[in-house]
Amino acid sequence: MDWQGLYALLQEAAPVMLRGAGYTVLFALAAMLGGLAIGFPVALMRLLPYRLLRWPASVYVSLMRGTPLLVQMFVIYYGLSSVGIEFTPVTAGILALSLNSGAFLSESLRGAIGAVSKGQWAAAYSLGLGYRATLAEVVLPQALRIAVPAMSNTLISLIKDTSLVSVITMTELMLSTKEVIATTFQPLPLYIAAAAIYWVLSLLFEALQRRAEQRLNRAHR
Repeated sequence: MDWQGLYALLQEAAPVMLRGAGYTVLFALAAMLGGLAIGFPVALMRLLPYRLLRWPASVYVSLMRGTPLLVQMFVIYYGLSSVGIEFTPVTAGILALSLNSGAFLSESLRGAIGAVSKGQWAAAYSLGLGYRATLAEVVLPQALRIAVPAMSNTLISLIKDTSLVSVITMTELMLSTKEVIATTFQPLPLYIAAAAIYWVLSLLFEALQRRAEQRLNRAHR
């Protein structure tokens, strides 16, 4: 294919692929919020000195981290439908991504909370603050600054992991690319274009991560 033909192909594919990229970002952000909603309480459960709470949280983290995301999607979308629990592709995809990322985010948050020195807890208790107030007002602001790089890495991973949801016919960048390939029969340049879009998205979120770190570091000073 000559350069003129390549330019015409990419020009034709751009609207569909960019629309798919927009869906990719939306799904990744939704899964990130869902992952945080799951990961934060799971992290706290694993920090509490109660085995009854720590055990199910540990099993969840081990299960989600120890099984492939693709298998988890198949279980949620295809497996549960066999027992009468049905989800739309969008719901199943975001749920699977949220459950998976929640396990990794819980470990990031648990490590960040654990990295705050015990002296901070002791000082807060000596001032009359209870556990909840100490956690919310003293520990979490410091833990958030520590956890930002790991949490940002999870978001970037989600951007790439959304490509897996194309297997359950959820429209995003990869499925949009496959649809264009089905009509143009030019897989190599279009897959390379999709990879470039994923790369650009990752670079953008890396830049946002650096800005967030700088802001938090300035606020901490």
